[in-house]
Amino acid sequence: MGKVNNNVPLEYSTEENSLKIFGFWTFLGAEIMLFGTLFASYFTLVDRTGNGPTAAEIFEITPVLAETFILLTSSFTIGLAIHAMRLGSKKATLTFMGITLLLGAAFLGVEIYEFVHYAHVGAGITVSAFTSILLTTLGTHGLHVTFGLFWGIFLMIQIAKRGLTSVTAGKAFVFSLYWHFLDVVWIFIFSFIYLKGMM
Repeated sequence: MGKVNNNVPLEYSTEENSLKIFGFWTFLGAEIMLFGTLFASYFTLVDRTGNGPTAAEIFEITPVLAETFILLTSSFTIGLAIHAMRLGSKKATLTFMGITLLLGAAFLGVEIYEFVHYAHVGAGITVSAFTSILLTTLGTHGLHVTFGLFWGIFLMIQIAKRGLTSVTAGKAFVFSLYWHFLDVVWIFIFSFIYLKGMM
């Protein structure tokens, strides 16, 4: 472990943590490329519905608004968790992380309902190029949220056992970057897939 610097936030207090955080920003750059490719493919294939339904025929505003509200709220609560971590409050950190993960699980619940609805109205992944890229894009984001839930659970267990140290703080901060990234991706999905498709 590197030398601790007490003049910076706990997550940046060692050189090792700073390098890991920088490395994670690099990883997020690769993730941006992944989702950028999915969005580019979606915009190319959105009108290729064949005999299948169109976006306007399958999108429902209520679950989309619920997903958006839930995920944006979870972005706020993970921010509160990091703020509590910087104040040295282990209990508040774990509480806000727990709320974040519960909201993430609720988001996935609504998304599963949405996928069942798509299947019910005949918008399966093999129906058309549009439904294929739609479900692939939404599913990729959903898998990222699912991974985040497991990551967050393991992180909470570590914090509960070891407390708020430079190591657990660095991990928590990196997790918060990941979670905020998923929220930003969702804003693009909400704006350019759902809202555009409903018009």
